[in-house]
Amino acid sequence: MSSVSNEKELGRNEILSFMKEENEEKLKELYKKAYKIKLDNVGDKVYYRGIIEFSNICQKNCNYCGIRKSNSDVHRFTMSEEEILESAKWSYENSYGSLVLQSGERQDEEYIEFVTGLIEKIKKLSNGELGITLSLGEQTFETYEKWYNAGAHRYLLRIETSNKELYNKLHPADHKFETRINCLKDLKKIGYQVGTGVMIGLPEQTEEDLVDDILFFKDMDIDMIGMGPYIVSEKTPIGEIAQNSKEIKKKRFELGLKMIALTRIYLKDINIAATTALQALNPVGREAGLKAGANIIMPVITHKNYRKDYQLYDNKPCIDDNAVECKACLENRIKGVGDKIGYGEWGDSLHYKNKKKM
Repeated sequence: MSSVSNEKELGRNEILSFMKEENEEKLKELYKKAYKIKLDNVGDKVYYRGIIEFSNICQKNCNYCGIRKSNSDVHRFTMSEEEILESAKWSYENSYGSLVLQSGERQDEEYIEFVTGLIEKIKKLSNGELGITLSLGEQTFETYEKWYNAGAHRYLLRIETSNKELYNKLHPADHKFETRINCLKDLKKIGYQVGTGVMIGLPEQTEEDLVDDILFFKDMDIDMIGMGPYIVSEKTPIGEIAQNSKEIKKKRFELGLKMIALTRIYLKDINIAATTALQALNPVGREAGLKAGANIIMPVITHKNYRKDYQLYDNKPCIDDNAVECKACLENRIKGVGDKIGYGEWGDSLHYKNKKKM
Protein backbone atom coordinates (compact mmCIF):
# COMPACT_ATOMS: atom_id res chain seq x y z
CA MET A 1 0.00 0.00 0.00
CA SER A 2 1.38 3.38 -0.91
CA SER A 3 1.47 6.09 1.76
CA VAL A 4 -1.49 8.45 2.01
CA SER A 5 -0.82 11.89 0.60
CA ASN A 6 -2.72 15.07 1.34
CA GLU A 7 -1.02 16.82 -1.57
CA LYS A 8 -2.46 14.96 -4.54
CA GLU A 9 -5.79 13.42 -5.38
CA LEU A 10 -5.97 9.65 -5.04
CA GLY A 11 -6.71 7.69 -8.18
CA ARG A 12 -9.14 4.77 -8.38
CA ASN A 13 -6.39 2.14 -8.12
CA GLU A 14 -4.90 3.79 -5.03
CA ILE A 15 -8.29 4.00 -3.33
CA LEU A 16 -8.88 0.33 -4.16
CA SER A 17 -5.51 -0.61 -2.70
CA PHE A 18 -6.42 1.09 0.58
CA MET A 19 -9.88 -0.49 0.52
CA LYS A 20 -8.30 -3.96 0.35
CA GLU A 21 -5.58 -3.23 2.91
CA GLU A 22 -5.57 -5.53 5.96
CA ASN A 23 -2.36 -4.50 7.72
CA GLU A 24 -3.44 -2.90 11.00
CA GLU A 25 -0.53 -0.46 11.19
CA LYS A 26 -1.18 0.78 7.67
CA LEU A 27 -4.86 1.18 8.45
CA LYS A 28 -3.99 3.21 11.54
CA GLU A 29 -1.91 5.44 9.26
CA LEU A 30 -4.90 5.78 6.93
CA TYR A 31 -7.26 6.81 9.74
CA LYS A 32 -4.69 9.19 11.21
CA LYS A 33 -4.27 10.92 7.84
CA ALA A 34 -8.05 11.14 7.35
CA TYR A 35 -8.46 12.70 10.80
CA LYS A 36 -5.76 15.27 10.02
CA ILE A 37 -7.48 16.14 6.74
CA LYS A 38 -10.72 16.56 8.68
CA LEU A 39 -9.03 18.96 11.10
CA ASP A 40 -7.36 20.89 8.28
CA ASN A 41 -10.51 21.22 6.18
CA VAL A 42 -13.61 21.20 8.41
CA GLY A 43 -12.12 21.55 11.90
CA ASP A 44 -12.51 19.65 15.16
CA LYS A 45 -16.19 20.37 15.77
CA VAL A 46 -18.78 17.61 15.67
CA TYR A 47 -22.27 18.80 14.72
CA TYR A 48 -25.47 17.21 15.94
CA ARG A 49 -28.44 16.23 13.81
CA GLY A 50 -31.13 15.10 16.25
CA ILE A 51 -33.24 12.49 14.44
CA ILE A 52 -37.00 12.35 14.93
CA GLU A 53 -38.20 9.07 13.39
CA PHE A 54 -41.82 10.14 13.30
CA SER A 55 -43.44 7.28 11.36
CA ASN A 56 -42.60 3.74 10.24
CA ILE A 57 -45.46 3.52 7.74
CA CYS A 58 -43.85 2.88 4.36
CA GLN A 59 -45.18 2.29 0.87
CA LYS A 60 -41.88 0.84 -0.32
CA ASN A 61 -40.83 -2.79 -0.06
CA CYS A 62 -37.04 -2.62 -0.16
CA ASN A 63 -35.52 -6.07 0.19
CA TYR A 64 -33.16 -5.14 3.05
CA CYS A 65 -35.30 -2.89 5.25
CA GLY A 66 -36.93 -3.83 8.55
CA ILE A 67 -39.91 -1.52 8.06
CA ARG A 68 -40.64 -2.65 4.49
CA LYS A 69 -44.33 -2.58 3.62
CA SER A 70 -44.80 -6.36 3.66
CA ASN A 71 -43.26 -6.91 7.12
CA SER A 72 -46.44 -7.70 9.02
CA ASP A 73 -44.57 -8.09 12.32
CA VAL A 74 -43.91 -4.35 12.56
CA HIS A 75 -46.21 -2.33 14.82
CA ARG A 76 -46.95 0.71 12.66
CA PHE A 77 -47.09 4.21 14.11
CA THR A 78 -47.10 7.89 13.28
CA MET A 79 -46.23 10.35 16.02
CA SER A 80 -48.70 13.15 16.52
CA GLU A 81 -47.75 16.66 15.49
CA GLU A 82 -47.69 17.61 19.18
CA GLU A 83 -45.22 14.81 19.99
CA ILE A 84 -42.96 15.71 17.06
CA LEU A 85 -42.92 19.38 17.98
CA GLU A 86 -42.17 18.45 21.59
CA SER A 87 -39.07 16.56 20.40
CA ALA A 88 -38.09 19.48 18.18
CA LYS A 89 -38.48 21.90 21.08
CA TRP A 90 -36.25 19.66 23.22
CA SER A 91 -33.64 19.71 20.45
CA TYR A 92 -33.79 23.51 20.29
CA GLU A 93 -33.64 24.00 24.06
CA ASN A 94 -30.64 21.65 24.28
CA SER A 95 -28.74 23.54 21.54
CA TYR A 96 -28.57 20.67 19.07
CA GLY A 97 -28.50 23.19 16.24
CA SER A 98 -30.18 20.92 13.68
CA LEU A 99 -32.60 18.07 13.47
CA VAL A 100 -33.60 15.42 10.95
CA LEU A 101 -37.18 14.47 10.13
CA GLN A 102 -37.13 10.84 9.02
CA SER A 103 -39.91 8.38 8.26
CA GLY A 104 -41.02 5.57 6.05
CA GLU A 105 -41.72 6.66 2.51
CA ARG A 106 -45.09 8.08 1.45
CA GLN A 107 -46.15 10.37 -1.38
CA ASP A 108 -49.83 11.01 -0.61
CA GLU A 109 -51.15 14.55 -0.26
CA GLU A 110 -52.06 14.17 3.42
CA TYR A 111 -48.47 13.19 4.24
CA ILE A 112 -46.96 15.97 2.13
CA GLU A 113 -49.09 18.60 3.88
CA PHE A 114 -48.34 17.09 7.29
CA VAL A 115 -44.59 17.40 6.69
CA THR A 116 -44.98 20.93 5.31
CA GLY A 117 -46.79 21.98 8.47
CA LEU A 118 -44.13 20.37 10.66
CA ILE A 119 -41.33 22.26 8.93
CA GLU A 120 -43.12 25.59 9.27
CA LYS A 121 -43.96 25.04 12.93
CA ILE A 122 -40.45 23.86 13.82
CA LYS A 123 -39.06 27.01 12.24
CA LYS A 124 -41.53 29.10 14.23
CA LEU A 125 -40.91 27.45 17.62
CA SER A 126 -37.14 27.83 17.17
CA ASN A 127 -37.26 31.42 15.87
CA GLY A 128 -35.75 30.10 12.65
CA GLU A 129 -32.68 28.86 14.53
CA LEU A 130 -33.04 25.08 14.10
CA GLY A 131 -31.60 23.70 10.90
CA ILE A 132 -33.84 21.09 9.27
CA THR A 133 -32.70 18.05 7.31
CA LEU A 134 -35.26 15.79 5.66
CA SER A 135 -34.81 12.08 5.02
CA LEU A 136 -38.16 11.19 3.48
CA GLY A 137 -37.29 9.27 0.34
CA GLU A 138 -38.22 9.78 -3.29
CA GLN A 139 -40.68 12.59 -3.97
CA THR A 140 -41.67 14.78 -6.91
CA PHE A 141 -39.79 17.96 -7.76
CA GLU A 142 -42.85 19.95 -6.64
CA THR A 143 -42.87 18.27 -3.21
CA TYR A 144 -39.16 18.81 -2.67
CA GLU A 145 -39.59 22.46 -3.64
CA LYS A 146 -42.58 22.89 -1.33
CA TRP A 147 -40.63 21.54 1.64
CA TYR A 148 -37.61 23.69 0.76
CA ASN A 149 -39.77 26.81 0.62
CA ALA A 150 -41.29 25.85 3.99
CA GLY A 151 -37.83 25.97 5.59
CA ALA A 152 -35.96 22.67 5.10
CA HIS A 153 -32.49 23.16 3.66
CA ARG A 154 -30.81 19.75 3.68
CA TYR A 155 -32.00 16.45 2.23
CA LEU A 156 -30.53 12.99 2.74
CA LEU A 157 -31.42 10.46 0.05
CA ARG A 158 -29.15 7.44 0.12
CA ILE A 159 -28.34 5.72 -3.15
CA GLU A 160 -27.46 2.57 -1.09
CA THR A 161 -25.14 1.45 -3.92
CA SER A 162 -24.03 3.09 -7.14
CA ASN A 163 -23.86 -0.34 -8.82
CA LYS A 164 -27.11 -0.45 -10.80
CA GLU A 165 -27.19 -4.25 -10.96
CA LEU A 166 -26.75 -4.55 -7.20
CA TYR A 167 -29.28 -1.75 -6.64
CA ASN A 168 -31.85 -3.74 -8.58
CA LYS A 169 -31.24 -6.78 -6.36
CA LEU A 170 -31.83 -4.67 -3.25
CA HIS A 171 -35.19 -3.39 -4.51
CA PRO A 172 -38.39 -4.74 -6.10
CA ALA A 173 -38.98 -4.28 -9.81
CA ASP A 174 -41.02 -1.10 -9.31
CA HIS A 175 -37.97 0.72 -7.87
CA LYS A 176 -35.83 2.41 -10.50
CA PHE A 177 -32.17 3.35 -10.10
CA GLU A 178 -32.71 6.23 -12.53
CA THR A 179 -35.53 7.62 -10.37
CA ARG A 180 -33.19 7.83 -7.39
CA ILE A 181 -30.53 9.60 -9.48
CA ASN A 182 -33.08 12.06 -10.85
CA CYS A 183 -34.31 12.83 -7.33
CA LEU A 184 -30.76 13.72 -6.28
CA LYS A 185 -30.49 16.00 -9.32
CA ASP A 186 -33.84 17.64 -8.49
CA LEU A 187 -32.70 18.34 -4.93
CA LYS A 188 -29.55 20.01 -6.23
CA LYS A 189 -31.53 22.16 -8.68
CA ILE A 190 -33.83 23.40 -5.92
CA GLY A 191 -30.91 24.43 -3.72
CA TYR A 192 -30.78 21.85 -0.97
CA GLN A 193 -27.55 20.72 0.60
CA VAL A 194 -27.70 17.22 -0.81
CA GLY A 195 -26.68 14.12 1.09
CA THR A 196 -26.49 10.53 0.01
CA GLY A 197 -24.76 7.35 1.15
CA VAL A 198 -24.43 3.62 0.80
CA MET A 199 -24.65 0.39 2.74
CA ILE A 200 -21.24 -1.18 3.22
CA GLY A 201 -20.63 -4.93 3.16
CA LEU A 202 -23.76 -6.03 1.30
CA PRO A 203 -24.01 -9.55 -0.10
CA GLU A 204 -22.35 -9.63 -3.55
CA GLN A 205 -20.85 -6.16 -3.04
CA THR A 206 -17.13 -5.88 -3.85
CA GLU A 207 -14.39 -3.48 -2.78
CA GLU A 208 -14.46 -2.22 -6.36
CA ASP A 209 -18.13 -1.33 -5.90
CA LEU A 210 -17.30 0.68 -2.77
CA VAL A 211 -14.54 2.57 -4.56
CA ASP A 212 -17.00 3.40 -7.33
CA ASP A 213 -19.40 4.66 -4.65
CA ILE A 214 -16.79 7.20 -3.53
CA LEU A 215 -16.23 8.29 -7.12
CA PHE A 216 -20.01 8.57 -7.49
CA PHE A 217 -20.13 10.97 -4.51
CA LYS A 218 -17.67 13.22 -6.32
CA ASP A 219 -19.32 12.94 -9.74
CA MET A 220 -22.66 13.92 -8.20
CA ASP A 221 -21.00 16.80 -6.30
CA ILE A 222 -22.53 15.61 -3.01
CA ASP A 223 -22.40 17.87 0.06
CA MET A 224 -22.88 15.36 2.88
CA ILE A 225 -22.58 11.61 3.35
CA GLY A 226 -24.54 9.29 5.63
CA MET A 227 -23.32 5.73 5.17
CA GLY A 228 -22.75 2.74 7.39
CA PRO A 229 -22.12 -0.99 7.52
CA TYR A 230 -24.91 -3.24 6.30
CA ILE A 231 -26.65 -4.82 9.30
CA VAL A 232 -29.01 -7.70 8.81
CA SER A 233 -32.75 -7.37 9.27
CA GLU A 234 -33.66 -11.04 9.38
CA LYS A 235 -37.26 -10.77 8.19
CA THR A 236 -36.26 -9.42 4.79
CA PRO A 237 -35.31 -11.15 1.53
CA ILE A 238 -31.69 -9.95 1.77
CA GLY A 239 -31.48 -10.73 5.49
CA GLU A 240 -32.54 -14.31 4.87
CA ILE A 241 -29.58 -14.98 2.57
CA ALA A 242 -26.91 -12.72 4.10
CA GLN A 243 -24.01 -14.25 5.99
CA ASN A 244 -23.81 -12.87 9.49
CA SER A 245 -20.85 -14.49 11.22
CA LYS A 246 -18.64 -12.66 13.70
CA GLU A 247 -15.92 -12.44 11.05
CA ILE A 248 -18.32 -10.99 8.47
CA LYS A 249 -19.53 -8.35 10.94
CA LYS A 250 -15.92 -7.44 11.75
CA LYS A 251 -15.15 -7.00 8.05
CA ARG A 252 -18.24 -4.82 7.52
CA PHE A 253 -17.18 -2.61 10.41
CA GLU A 254 -13.63 -2.25 9.05
CA LEU A 255 -14.98 -1.46 5.59
CA GLY A 256 -17.20 1.18 7.17
CA LEU A 257 -14.17 2.92 8.69
CA LYS A 258 -12.22 2.63 5.44
CA MET A 259 -15.10 4.23 3.54
CA ILE A 260 -15.23 7.16 5.96
CA ALA A 261 -11.48 7.67 5.83
CA LEU A 262 -11.12 7.37 2.07
CA THR A 263 -14.15 9.58 1.42
CA ARG A 264 -12.67 12.22 3.74
CA ILE A 265 -9.28 12.03 2.03
CA TYR A 266 -10.83 12.15 -1.44
CA LEU A 267 -13.51 14.79 -0.86
CA LYS A 268 -12.03 16.73 2.09
CA ASP A 269 -14.63 19.45 2.82
CA ILE A 270 -17.91 17.52 2.85
CA ASN A 271 -19.87 16.54 5.96
CA ILE A 272 -19.61 12.85 6.90
CA ALA A 273 -21.71 11.17 9.59
CA ALA A 274 -20.49 8.61 12.11
CA THR A 275 -23.68 6.55 11.95
CA THR A 276 -25.43 4.47 14.58
CA ALA A 277 -24.80 1.37 12.46
CA LEU A 278 -21.10 1.58 13.40
CA GLN A 279 -22.04 1.41 17.07
CA ALA A 280 -24.34 -1.55 16.36
CA LEU A 281 -21.25 -3.55 15.34
CA ASN A 282 -18.78 -2.12 17.85
CA PRO A 283 -19.46 -0.45 21.22
CA VAL A 284 -17.09 2.40 20.31
CA GLY A 285 -18.03 2.44 16.63
CA ARG A 286 -19.09 6.06 16.42
CA GLU A 287 -15.92 7.23 18.14
CA ALA A 288 -13.90 5.20 15.63
CA GLY A 289 -15.88 6.88 12.85
CA LEU A 290 -14.97 10.33 14.17
CA LYS A 291 -11.31 9.35 14.40
CA ALA A 292 -11.51 8.12 10.79
CA GLY A 293 -12.72 11.52 9.54
CA ALA A 294 -16.44 11.88 10.30
CA ASN A 295 -17.72 15.17 11.72
CA ILE A 296 -21.49 14.63 12.12
CA ILE A 297 -23.38 12.68 14.80
CA MET A 298 -27.08 11.93 14.50
CA PRO A 299 -28.48 11.20 17.97
CA VAL A 300 -31.98 9.76 18.06
CA ILE A 301 -34.44 12.07 19.81
CA THR A 302 -37.53 10.08 18.88
CA HIS A 303 -39.85 9.63 21.86
CA LYS A 304 -38.78 6.51 23.76
CA ASN A 305 -42.21 4.91 23.31
CA TYR A 306 -41.68 4.63 19.54
CA ARG A 307 -38.02 3.73 19.23
CA LYS A 308 -38.44 -0.04 19.32
CA ASP A 309 -40.83 0.16 16.35
CA TYR A 310 -38.40 2.07 14.11
CA GLN A 311 -35.71 -0.50 13.40
CA LEU A 312 -34.42 -0.58 9.84
CA TYR A 313 -32.07 -3.36 10.98
CA ASP A 314 -31.88 -5.76 13.92
CA ASN A 315 -30.41 -4.87 17.32
CA LYS A 316 -30.34 -1.12 16.80
CA PRO A 317 -28.45 0.60 19.65
CA CYS A 318 -29.94 3.12 22.08
CA ILE A 319 -33.60 2.17 21.63
CA ASP A 320 -33.99 1.96 25.41
CA ASP A 321 -32.39 5.36 26.07
CA ASN A 322 -34.21 8.65 26.19
CA ALA A 323 -32.95 11.86 24.58
CA VAL A 324 -31.35 13.12 27.80
CA GLU A 325 -29.44 9.87 28.30
CA CYS A 326 -28.28 9.94 24.67
CA LYS A 327 -27.03 13.50 25.03
CA ALA A 328 -24.92 12.73 28.10
CA CYS A 329 -23.52 9.57 26.50
CA LEU A 330 -22.57 11.31 23.27
CA GLU A 331 -20.88 14.21 25.05
CA ASN A 332 -18.56 11.77 26.78
CA ARG A 333 -17.88 9.83 23.59
CA ILE A 334 -17.01 12.93 21.56
CA LYS A 335 -14.83 14.48 24.25
CA GLY A 336 -13.02 11.15 24.53
CA VAL A 337 -12.03 11.43 20.87
CA GLY A 338 -10.69 14.97 21.43
CA ASP A 339 -13.28 16.74 19.28
CA LYS A 340 -15.60 19.55 20.34
CA ILE A 341 -19.38 19.75 20.02
CA GLY A 342 -20.78 22.53 17.86
CA TYR A 343 -23.72 23.31 20.10
CA GLY A 344 -26.28 25.68 18.63
CA GLU A 345 -24.66 25.60 15.19
CA TRP A 346 -26.11 24.31 11.93
CA GLY A 347 -22.75 22.96 10.85
CA ASP A 348 -23.55 23.37 7.17
CA SER A 349 -21.40 21.58 4.62
CA LEU A 350 -18.32 23.62 3.78
CA HIS A 351 -18.38 21.97 0.38
CA TYR A 352 -21.82 23.49 -0.22
CA LYS A 353 -20.69 26.89 1.08
CA ASN A 354 -17.57 26.83 -1.10
CA LYS A 355 -19.66 26.08 -4.20
CA LYS A 356 -21.87 29.07 -3.42
CA LYS A 357 -18.81 31.33 -3.40
CA MET A 358 -17.80 30.28 -6.89
